[in-house]
Amino acid sequence: MLDPQLLAITIQRNVIDALTEDLSHGDPTAQLIAEHTHAHAQVVCRENAVLCGQHWFEAVFRLLDPDSQINWLAKEGDNISAGQRLCELAGNARALLSAERTALNFLQTLSATASITRRYVNAIRNATGNASCLVMDTRKTLPGLRVAQKYAVLTGGGNNQRMSLGDGILIKENHIAAAGSIANVLAMTRNNPLPVQIEVENLAQLQESLDAGAKLILLDNFNLPTLRQAVQITAGRATLEASGGIDLDNIAAVAATGVQRISIGALTKHVQATDLSMRIITHAKTDAV
Repeated sequence: MLDPQLLAITIQRNVIDALTEDLSHGDPTAQLIAEHTHAHAQVVCRENAVLCGQHWFEAVFRLLDPDSQINWLAKEGDNISAGQRLCELAGNARALLSAERTALNFLQTLSATASITRRYVNAIRNATGNASCLVMDTRKTLPGLRVAQKYAVLTGGGNNQRMSLGDGILIKENHIAAAGSIANVLAMTRNNPLPVQIEVENLAQLQESLDAGAKLILLDNFNLPTLRQAVQITAGRATLEASGGIDLDNIAAVAATGVQRISIGALTKHVQATDLSMRIITHAKTDAV
């Protein structure tokens, strides 16, 4: 679970950065509308998805119009359908128009990550075999949106790996080469309180890692027969995580080999934004100042 304070700080930073990017020279188009025009709008989903990013969406509108009102018709994490109204908005027309694209960018991007994550999770749960296998994310995130995307992975039913390099030790081939051997590099971690994971590329390296006391092992690009062998060799002595070449077509088969975790970079790297649309539906000019 993400730290609530980190999440709150991240939301504000993300939104300020995004609005600065979009409004550094103002919005002369929105300025065409009379200053005190009040408007109502709605957001509609154009495809089936998982709703995610409400906090970012709301923060955009509230920053430009603190008095804006947002009435959600679906909850964070809900499965939503094409044609479904997601929310109704009311506020200053200029603010609604200036906030529209930035707010939708957050909502469509995070909904996309949550949606693909849920598809992977459901692919395991709906198949026979290892339904308890965890779907994990990676650090292959959009720059500046790591916390947001990892939040979306959780919303979709997935699990987070380390947030940053400082949150754990992941030993890869170059670390092994620099240290001289698997045994050497694992020996260097014995008094380190951080979680330690080692990546192996074949069964011989797996055995070396087990002999050296590894408790969390990443199996990189193992095919299905080799994954099954890895599970048999390990016999519960370590947690096994499969990674590489895994997609919606084969994830259930990978889970059925008996590995406990599967990490998928595509959750946050291959983002195809959810199709959302905002429309102004009524407006009324007021004399408020």
